[in-house]
Amino acid sequence: MTPPSGIDLSKNGRAGEPPDAADPAASYEHARDELATVVARLESGGLSLDDSLTLWERGEQLAAICTRFLDGARERVEQALRSGTADTGRDEPEA
Repeated sequence: MTPPSGIDLSKNGRAGEPPDAADPAASYEHARDELATVVARLESGGLSLDDSLTLWERGEQLAAICTRFLDGARERVEQALRSGTADTGRDEPEA
């Protein structure tokens, strides 16, 4: 089956498989933009059931990738805040 037009599954081969971590295009921004494209294609309708399911699966995968990136960013911010608090001994940042 070929993916619906405008959707590139070559980054991971097939829907449901994890992206290649060494792929520099596997960034939060790329995943977010591709997810927006997937949502727009699904919302526009007119796709076969098979194409719709393929897009849905890809959207789920992209949402999971975005969540992992955001969770990692949240953890980095929390670590920075903890280390900043530990360094100054204060709970509030300096002005």
